[in-house]
Amino acid sequence: MKYQQWNIAQRSQEAYKAMERQGVPTLVAATLCARGMTDLAEAKGLLSSGEDQLQDPFLMKDMDLATARIGRALRNGEKIAVYGDYDVDGITSTCLLTHYLRAQGGDVCYYIPNRLSEGYGVNREAVEELARQGVRLMITVDCGITAVEEVAYASGLGIDVIITDHHECKEEIPAAVAVVDPHRKDCPYPFKHLAGVGVALKLVLALGGESREDALFARYCTLAAIGTIADVMRMEGENRTIVSCGLEALPHTDFVGIHALLKEAGLLNKPITSVQIGFVLAPRINAAGRMGKADLAADLLETSDPARAEELARELCDLNRQRQEVEQTICAEATEKIRNLRTEDRSALVLSSEKWHQGVVGIVASRLSEKYACPSFMIHLKDGVGKGSCRSYGGFNLFAALESCADLLEGFGGHALAAGFTIQEENIPAFRARMEEIVRQDTGGEEMVSTLQIDGEIENTALLTVEEVEALSMLEPYGAGNPKPVFSLSGVTITCMSDVGGGRHLKMRASRDGRTVDMIFFSVTRAKSGLTVGDRADVAFYPQINEYRGSRSVQLHLVDLRPAYSAQQLNEQALYRKYSRGEPLSPCEARMMIPQREEFAAVWRYLANRDGEVVEVPASLARKVAQEGDLWESTLHTMICLEVLESFDLVTLRPEEGGALRIRLQKRRGKGKVALYQAPIIQKLQAIAWGEERRSHLSS
Repeated sequence: MKYQQWNIAQRSQEAYKAMERQGVPTLVAATLCARGMTDLAEAKGLLSSGEDQLQDPFLMKDMDLATARIGRALRNGEKIAVYGDYDVDGITSTCLLTHYLRAQGGDVCYYIPNRLSEGYGVNREAVEELARQGVRLMITVDCGITAVEEVAYASGLGIDVIITDHHECKEEIPAAVAVVDPHRKDCPYPFKHLAGVGVALKLVLALGGESREDALFARYCTLAAIGTIADVMRMEGENRTIVSCGLEALPHTDFVGIHALLKEAGLLNKPITSVQIGFVLAPRINAAGRMGKADLAADLLETSDPARAEELARELCDLNRQRQEVEQTICAEATEKIRNLRTEDRSALVLSSEKWHQGVVGIVASRLSEKYACPSFMIHLKDGVGKGSCRSYGGFNLFAALESCADLLEGFGGHALAAGFTIQEENIPAFRARMEEIVRQDTGGEEMVSTLQIDGEIENTALLTVEEVEALSMLEPYGAGNPKPVFSLSGVTITCMSDVGGGRHLKMRASRDGRTVDMIFFSVTRAKSGLTVGDRADVAFYPQINEYRGSRSVQLHLVDLRPAYSAQQLNEQALYRKYSRGEPLSPCEARMMIPQREEFAAVWRYLANRDGEVVEVPASLARKVAQEGDLWESTLHTMICLEVLESFDLVTLRPEEGGALRIRLQKRRGKGKVALYQAPIIQKLQAIAWGEERRSHLSS
């Protein structure tokens, strides 16, 4: 089980039925109502992606100043530099603005800092280099809002600076010619969720003028869509328009590098959605920046030579494979560090190492935040200085938290959900302690739990038809604020399981309501699932269409699965959690927890018959032990048996992914009987259940 908690949305049945009567497909209506939309008109308004959503770019503070200064530079033949960032948003922003300015006859170069040697944002050495090249106007894209000192330095070298950015602003903004950022407190622009490339697009539309707005939008919306999806911007308002139009224009774009990358990634001539952009195309562009070669990705998007584009696309895909290998290594090392932490020290994960690749720690932080349900801070150390990347969880505001730690940091910047920072190695312990306290205060001391938001329970598998699943495309494009719909099915019986894809993924078939459903669970294996054929399970999934040899059928792309628990099992789990937290037990509860001798023997025999080691979800283990020993099934008693055996060093227990346990028998040093009922656990339970006198009698 990947998530500790499933939140299945409650929908208004009245609104749901009303939408169905208006012709809205059932799964679409269920999703809309689960997300709080009560009528079709409201749903259409929120999901609108027409160009009427586009706002006047001159509503942005300083847009008039920015266009005036750029216009003067173009007229006078001044050398212009576009200063970008090394992620997908920054690279697409850089290429979009550079392409437009060159098309207007501008003398334009671009500069993207090296992630590994320069880090994020504007730096003095880069400004000096641009000054040596004769640059007189520098336009930042997707960065610059915190570059107060660097902008002042550029001004002293005779370079005017225009800032275009979408990151959070600090109290002081740079004294640039123009600062275009919808997050400025004095900016009246109504839509605050543009990506950096969205702001760059608005600048181009403003430069082109109202008469050319449609043509320019059509030309550049694909680049803007890729950057917007990759930067996980809220998929509403203008972003829906940018992404919808960009995806529609993708097959016809005249950026040959995009076609080459689609071909190399196996997506050419296939329907492309925001999901393919986010999980296939964007990581390949991002890999260039992460591995310190962002210029490769920029060159790909800029080139007009198909042969050169194919060569660069291959290089990006190779870099992405390298990035994946590095990421797996860092993940394993970070997980080992986390295992050694006390539970109370996991409210915020602050981890550091000199071995970790600076460009990959951010993506690992994302994985750790999701896995451990808390904000994660991954720090690459070199020569006593740490470059950190952090990712939020549960809506925790990283930018505000970093502001609260500003005295411990050399610098920081970013969003509420993702940010970067620089820190002296000696300050990391103090930073860790303060951040853990900030998170505890933010959560009220409550432990964060990994939570899966589900749009609804499927009551009848007959609803999972090709037509119903295809109709969900009405909700595209998906993204932050409009995620891909997730549904659940309860109590399916697993009839077939096999590891596929070189043993990396799990393919299953299950039955319910007299029907069979096919399922695929990526990056999970049979062993990790902890389940076997015949088990009953609850599954959470994206419904998708699987095409094979011309046949189209529904396949469930699993997001999570868990054993289907009976009311008795749920009660046992609640009691076990109460016991594990050290809360007082009643005599009746304590009596319920004490296993019989036959149960200890059955657990031992089950393990011994399987070469002394198994990886099982506790509920599944309890069922198998009961079946093999012809006993009453009890997950609670099975867990107590294991704890007692562990207390005598007869077994070792190690938590695995998905809620499973790795259980291994230990070699016994002697041949005498073990007095299991003398174990402190049993002694304590007996004392609560019957009092000291009765406990002594039982123990003897």
